[in-house]
Amino acid sequence: DMQMPVEECGNALLRVYAICHFKKDNAYGVNHLPLLRQWADYLVQMGLDPENQLCTDDFAGHLAHNCNLSAKAVMGIAAFGKLLERLGDAEESTRYLQIAREYACKWEEMADDGDHYGLTFDGKDTWSIKYNLVWDKIFNWGIFPDKIFEREIAYYKTKVNPYGLPLDSRSDYTKSDWQLWSTRLADDWEYTEKIINTMWDMLNESPSRVPFTDWYYTSDGVQRCFQNRTVQGGLFIQLL
Repeated sequence: DMQMPVEECGNALLRVYAICHFKKDNAYGVNHLPLLRQWADYLVQMGLDPENQLCTDDFAGHLAHNCNLSAKAVMGIAAFGKLLERLGDAEESTRYLQIAREYACKWEEMADDGDHYGLTFDGKDTWSIKYNLVWDKIFNWGIFPDKIFEREIAYYKTKVNPYGLPLDSRSDYTKSDWQLWSTRLADDWEYTEKIINTMWDMLNESPSRVPFTDWYYTSDGVQRCFQNRTVQGGLFIQLL
């Protein structure tokens, strides 16, 4: 019940690609290629429309047809395709990257909820921060079309509360790292400054005087849980 199969396969594939890319050394990917392929094939089979399971936001509970988790799967498949590209396997690289692009097109259609994209594929009038899309921007892959990012940011602007952007439509709490990741989905400095300023206000005005909490309510700045955690490294996403 506590497993996160789509989440962790996607995470592992993205991390291994990042190691090889930034070190300019493919050895780590080569050493683990059979296992990486197994995880990529799992995402091809199960990742586009995930079954009921946890994602990294495990505190929010299980969720089926999670749009943001699906985006992680697409990014994981793309990461494996790009790794194979680095290894000189043009045929297999093209195959996985084509799957990722096809899934991105299907994702856009399945997640569409009018002027934004939903929390789940079957949940209308819902929304969520699509922070998993950030890797498409960080690595400049172009798997998802720019209009998706632009539409999401335009919608997020309508949902910002006094102390930040809620994580999704189920509650007004947020995660500090994920809302900062959302600022890299598009080069919109007005939105970026708004998110940073609301978080600054939370730190100054929150009645919860604790080491920087990463999980708090955007309506009143009260700590929901967590404090002084290494996940705050995600606040530095702009540096990437």
